[in-house]
Amino acid sequence: MNDMDDLDAVLTMVAHAPVPASLDGMEAKVLARIAARPAARAGMGIGAMTIAAALIMGVFGAGFPAREAGAVSALSPLGPMSPLAPSVLLAGAP
Repeated sequence: MNDMDDLDAVLTMVAHAPVPASLDGMEAKVLARIAARPAARAGMGIGAMTIAAALIMGVFGAGFPAREAGAVSALSPLGPMSPLAPSVLLAGAP
């Protein structure tokens, strides 16, 4: 007998077993607790504070750059005679 036969036997036994008394009315109890629990709502104050914080961060981020941007390099992988072109990288430097 293999493990699947054992599993089938156990599942058949569980399927035919009587339902425990502790599960009687379980669905009604769960639905009653869901209905009794108040819905959580975010107030207008929290939304307004979030919008204000994002606006302030955006203004300061745009107004005070960390450093001045400059040209990184003149390399272009798609330009003519580029050292980064796939043909040069695969075949080796001319």
